[in-house]
Amino acid sequence: MAATWLPSLITATPEEGFELAVKLSRVAVKMTQPSDEVRARLRPVYSEDPAALIASSQVVATNFQTVAAANHYWQV
Repeated sequence: MAATWLPSLITATPEEGFELAVKLSRVAVKMTQPSDEVRARLRPVYSEDPAALIASSQVVATNFQTVAAANHYWQV
């Protein structure tokens, strides 16, 4: 992973901010479990688990809060 994959938390719109929050969450999973094979093997398990899906939504929501705050909630 390149050192500059996250040059800034600043985004033009809330939608871009949410997309960044999802990316932050996905990168965290990839950094935690770097094996593509293991992630592929586990994906069917958690994709059918409501608790796991809710937990992943909570992580994205937390990351979105961070991005929104960094963008001053997109107020001009």
